[in-house]
Amino acid sequence: QVQLVESGGGLVQAGGSLRLSCAASGVIFSASRMGWYRQAPGKQRELVATITRGNSASYADSVKGRFTISRDNAKNTVYLQMNSLRPEDTAVYVCNAYNIFVGSEYWGQGTQVTVSS
Repeated sequence: QVQLVESGGGLVQAGGSLRLSCAASGVIFSASRMGWYRQAPGKQRELVATITRGNSASYADSVKGRFTISRDNAKNTVYLQMNSLRPEDTAVYVCNAYNIFVGSEYWGQGTQVTVSS
């Protein structure tokens, strides 16, 4: 059974930092491209960042230079370091795993990030 469990969300003031974690089980982590998405109230889910098996990262323009995605294959965990947070970063952040060999995709339940002005 595949599980993606996010943690690290919370309430922070603008300009602050948070580090999100996503622990994966039941999925071949090393074969998966991992990603973080977010969904704000009344808005569609949007891609925040992805990281490939080879540690190549990509980011949405809105978070470039502020967020950093990383992965630890030994711990089956992907991280999202978020700095210089803004109120517009407020959303539920959801972890994603995509197995590039079989095309299967999985989602976590999400963790709430709230940035106050």
